Amino acid sequence: MSNEEVDVVLVGAGIMSTTLGVFLKELQPHLKLEIIERLPGEAQESSGAWNNAGTGHAANCELNYTPMRADGSIDIAKALEVNVEFDMSRQFWSYLIRKGAIASPDNFIHPVPHMSFVIGADRQAFLKKRHAAMSAHHCYRGMEYSEDHGRIAEWAPLIMEGRGPGQPVAATHIVNGADVNYGALTTDLLNYLKRHDGFAVHFSQTVTHLHRRPGGGWRLDVKDETTGAKRTVDAKYVFLGAGGGALPLLQKSGIPEAKGFAGFPVSGIWLRCGKPEVAERHAAKVYGMAASGSPPMSVPHLDTRIIDGRRWLLFGPYAGFSTKFLKRGSLFDLPLSVRPDNILPLLAVARDNFPLEEYLVGQVLQSSSHRYKALRDFYPNMKEADWEFDVAGQRVQIIRKDKAHTGKLEFGTDIVHSADSSIVALLGASPGASTAVWIMVHMLENCFHEQLVGHWVPKLKEMIPSYGHDLKTDAALTERVRKETAEVLGLHTV
Repeated sequence: MSNEEVDVVLVGAGIMSTTLGVFLKELQPHLKLEIIERLPGEAQESSGAWNNAGTGHAANCELNYTPMRADGSIDIAKALEVNVEFDMSRQFWSYLIRKGAIASPDNFIHPVPHMSFVIGADRQAFLKKRHAAMSAHHCYRGMEYSEDHGRIAEWAPLIMEGRGPGQPVAATHIVNGADVNYGALTTDLLNYLKRHDGFAVHFSQTVTHLHRRPGGGWRLDVKDETTGAKRTVDAKYVFLGAGGGALPLLQKSGIPEAKGFAGFPVSGIWLRCGKPEVAERHAAKVYGMAASGSPPMSVPHLDTRIIDGRRWLLFGPYAGFSTKFLKRGSLFDLPLSVRPDNILPLLAVARDNFPLEEYLVGQVLQSSSHRYKALRDFYPNMKEADWEFDVAGQRVQIIRKDKAHTGKLEFGTDIVHSADSSIVALLGASPGASTAVWIMVHMLENCFHEQLVGHWVPKLKEMIPSYGHDLKTDAALTERVRKETAEVLGLHTV
């Protein structure tokens, strides 16, 4: 059994680990980094284009980010947070393109307007109120609203053709949205890392266990899935960015901060259409309103996607339930994650989320005709023969112990780290990949505060010019950042 020493091990070769790896190499080039991935290549789970619903989330069109308050007003605080977090991603990618780390933005990002679309008078009233609140803020300058069938048809003809002229509908439209292929971006980031000394990536290898080293840091037991060979790696720092695989490894670490965490896996299915005469007629990401009790990842949307140079339409995702934590995982993932410290949180979530469970069971039992009906509500003239089903990636939502020592189901992302920050895990799903840059900066601030205070801040400001400023309150800086990044990334500005 061989043993090696590195500064940082990154578990999982998806968008999270590759983003963090590039940050660390830019901030401290001499660091010795290693990525360990259980699958034969990078971005084959949630970061992959066909698995990932998070394609340029900027909270322009996702209605679950703008709930109605008890007094009837619209709360846009969460939407604003996500919106400016995506600006950080745009700045980081622009920096990498300018320096030649990534050859071209066309490989992973394309301009695609973002729309919200609702049916019914009550939802019209909600969307109109939402638009008034959002368009008044500089971050959403240029967002349009219409209830006019003809105007909405100009934005997205497929969703209006064949629709009754008297049906009350409404839509918002903003042109500065994007479609992002996070699988392609992951490959770009990994290829850049491979150009550095002191970097290695190992595929088809599984981290089977982690142990604290007496002198600090961690020893990882690693198994080669192809040959069966075993080795150990000693690391000062470990980042668990393995999507649904992060929770089991965090539990194996034994750190007290992991106690009480559990995972609730949600699967998904897409309908997709690659027929050029259909796909070329739709140029928008159109988000509807989720069914009552459904998880955020199941919000119906008709998406323009550009994958490997080809234009596709995706609709869905239809939610479902599987006990796997990864698409290519094991049905025993959920049962094996149950521990004495998370049984009560799991039971509490099961008790308190019956509408969600009922919804997921209903989705699992749905027939193809029911799924096509949901698409037909969005796209009245759709032809079933133009569409095919495809399985999306797994999302493992966070269950955490709350103050009452029961449990709470969360739909965001969370960073869990040991007291000495020597091991960090990223748990959760939405908005996920779209805010990977913000998540990594947030992690650096929390876990490497001394280095930031020391000498990392100037370099961070070079990579992310708005770092240290609040784009939510600085309209002039927001406009400048968006104009500059749009020019580099080939996006539209408002």
